[in-house]
Amino acid sequence: MSQPVSRFLHPFDVARHPSLEPEVKRAILARWASDRSAVPDKPALRRPPGVRRPVPLDDVLTALRSLDLQKGRDGAVTQ
Repeated sequence: MSQPVSRFLHPFDVARHPSLEPEVKRAILARWASDRSAVPDKPALRRPPGVRRPVPLDDVLTALRSLDLQKGRDGAVTQ
């Protein structure tokens, strides 16, 4: 992956990035959603390496869903 994950401040920055392939966006966001990025004692927050402030897991999941919606608008079959 040529884009360092730490350059993104929020999951929507990843989802809206114009030059990243959807698979790369999904991989980055999946890492953010991972329990490995969970803030101790605050399971609803994620702090991936290099990200200054924790982000809500709900935002990460919403960004992932937006990729599915975009896929559907492009004429592909959604699940």
